[in-house]
Order: sequence, then C-alpha cells, then structure tokens
Amino acid sequence: MKVLLLKDVYKLGRAGDVKRVADGYGRNFLIPQGLAILATPGALKQAEQIRTTAAAYRSALNKELGGVAQQIGKLTLTFAAKAGETGKLYGSITPQMIADAIKEKSGVEVTRRQIDFEPIRTLGEHKIHIRLTMDLIPEVKVIVHREGEAVVIPQEEPEKPETAVEAEA
Repeated sequence: MKVLLLKDVYKLGRAGDVKRVADGYGRNFLIPQGLAILATPGALKQAEQIRTTAAAYRSALNKELGGVAQQIGKLTLTFAAKAGETGKLYGSITPQMIADAIKEKSGVEVTRRQIDFEPIRTLGEHKIHIRLTMDLIPEVKVIVHREGEAVVIPQEEPEKPETAVEAEA
C-alpha cells in the first residue's frame, strides 16, 4: 500500500514523503492516527504543500528545543546496581529509570518512548540517545557502577596536538 505521510514518522520518513508500507501498518496504524493518507493522484498534488508546511514546523520546533537538547547533552547520569562478578547486573537500568533521572537532574520531561536503547544489563559507561525530534537527538552518558563502590566519573582530557614526525629522505 502506498501512503502519503502527513507528519514525520520515526524510522519511516518525513511529512510529504510517499512510502510503500505493509497493508496492516497503513490501515491499522498510520491512517487512523492521522499520520498518513492513501497516495491517490489527488493527494499527491498536496505533497509539496505538506512538505513545506512540515519543514517550517520542524525548524520552529528545532529552534525551540535546541536549548533543551544542549542541556540534556551535558548530563551524566549515575546508577548504583547489584551486579555479579562478571559485571552483569542482577536487574537492569530501564528507559523509565533514565527518563526519571533526566527529569530529576534537569527538570526536562522526557518520555520513555523517546529514549533509544535496550535496557542496560552491564556495568560501565553507556551512551544513550534521546529523540526530541527527528533532527535533535542529544546523547546522555550513563554510568552504571556496583552498589557500595565509589563511582569514578572519567574527566574528558583535552586533546593533545599531534606532533609531526619528519621522515628522513
């Protein structure tokens, strides 16, 4: 089934795009949610108008959320968890736990569906992507350490300039 997207759909396309999707996905999700319409010749004439309207909306939204993205991008979240000898956690760090920690630290409301990762099940440092919009995806550093141990937050060292080694000719 060919559909014309009315809104940006994550992992499918941007508003105004014509995409081929599975019949059930189009009929049961995209069309009822108002995300797409059938790609008929009449609807295809509206595609350019939908594209320009969506681009204007997207740029306004990106400007608005730009500061939020910078604020979230600077965050380092730490979690204490019980773990075995090999570093595997007995439980896991879930997207909801990450969303709650972001709200607590920065005051920014993020839903668990905006967080792109599978639950963390190992100790160490992990990079988590937060989808604010299709274009704004800040990265949060998550450090998981063993309960009862002191957490060591690695400081980012300034990059040293490389010295050129001249080869003898």
